[in-house]
Amino acid sequence: MATGTENSVWLDAAVLLPDEKIPVKFSRAKKLLVAAAGLVSISNSALASSLPSGAASEIVKDFKITNPLYPVLLNSVFMIGFAFGPLVFGPLSEHIGRRLVIIGTYVGYMIFTICCAVSPSYSALIFFRFLCGVAASSPNVVVGPIYADIFDVPEERGNAVSIYGCVTAMLPPFGPIISGYVVEKYSWRLSFWIALAISGVFLPLILWLPETYIHFIRRQHMKRNNIELAVVNDPYGKERPSLREELKIVFSRPFIMIVKEPVVLFTGLYLSLIYATLYLFFQSYFIIYQGVYGLSAGEVGLTFLPVSGGSLSALFISLWYTSYHRRCMLSGAEWAMKIEYRRLPLACFGGPLIIISLFWLGWTSFPWIHPAVPAMSGLLFGAGYIIIFMSLLNYVTDAYREFSASAQASMSTMRSITAVCLPLAAPQMYGNLGIQWACSLLGFITLILAIIPFAFIKYGEKLRKKSPFCQQLAT
Repeated sequence: MATGTENSVWLDAAVLLPDEKIPVKFSRAKKLLVAAAGLVSISNSALASSLPSGAASEIVKDFKITNPLYPVLLNSVFMIGFAFGPLVFGPLSEHIGRRLVIIGTYVGYMIFTICCAVSPSYSALIFFRFLCGVAASSPNVVVGPIYADIFDVPEERGNAVSIYGCVTAMLPPFGPIISGYVVEKYSWRLSFWIALAISGVFLPLILWLPETYIHFIRRQHMKRNNIELAVVNDPYGKERPSLREELKIVFSRPFIMIVKEPVVLFTGLYLSLIYATLYLFFQSYFIIYQGVYGLSAGEVGLTFLPVSGGSLSALFISLWYTSYHRRCMLSGAEWAMKIEYRRLPLACFGGPLIIISLFWLGWTSFPWIHPAVPAMSGLLFGAGYIIIFMSLLNYVTDAYREFSASAQASMSTMRSITAVCLPLAAPQMYGNLGIQWACSLLGFITLILAIIPFAFIKYGEKLRKKSPFCQQLAT
């Protein structure tokens, strides 16, 4: 059930709009299609982020590369694109609408994937992987806000974001599987052609995607009908600024939020660690399962499947908790009325799962222990990853609503920068510390940051009351 504050924002923004143009009044079928389009776009991003992992050794061999850091660059430069793209696409979606951003970047991703498949040199491949990362980054910061645009009921919005979050963890493990087995029988280039074919199948759905950002829809409607632009509750205020001032406001907002919004900063830190750990696995799993157990690239790819299995189980846990919370709220339970309890208890539960999985992975990776034993640690990691990711993203979306694209842009940039740096350190970290203590180090750091959702439960309401963005939504 949407709160009065949540509804007031959208009702005020919908002034003078016909019902069929108001996203929260889309038909059920149309909302599901919009949600599906969002899932398609994020699925391509998730799969592409890890796609070359299983073929990295063959790619560098094909281009006669000997530097041991170069194979890591295939994913790292993609993540650099992931870091910078959201700073543009998140705020841009609040200026030109969600639709143009999603369609433009989806088509761009397809073009750059073709360029990767036909790259004549390693430097060209690295360059186009970077551009793929930039284009593929937009769903990370636009899909969540799209769901906030069309689902005004928090439970529906939470379930949609939960499925979206599950996809982000379930699909990256399939990248090494695809490229690992493809490279054993065919060329590594086929991996990129497969990715292109997958994205091409769903292109019509992306091109159909309607606009969902209510303030952009309203502005376009008023321009077409020559209606005065000074309308109540515009996110910029009563009087609209000049284009230059508006762009300055829009593109500076992610930087302002990461500095002045503790909820955004600490959520970003926590998500950055577990996100970077997932991408570290695309290096460390090969160190463990090829170095310790002598598995082939395709077989190493299969060890990622427990991560996907854990992610799927977490989705059902999240859906169950959403239903349980709704029942408690309808029965009048006082605790269920607070935003913090709508999302954060699951994040508190997810932290220990991540910590246990890291120690499990490290201290069972010995030649005399069957490789399935450390691989099964991925079940807990996948479950913990998704539970934390979904809970905190939903919490930020609930707290910042129409500013959530900027909030997610700043957090996505933090995640991607960390996901660039940590995998680059994998050879040195695992070489110097050893598998056991490298995994333990990650476990101890996670133990410290796992306090964050507990702190939000206690202090989150006070932090939101002090937030200028949250207060603007409440007016």
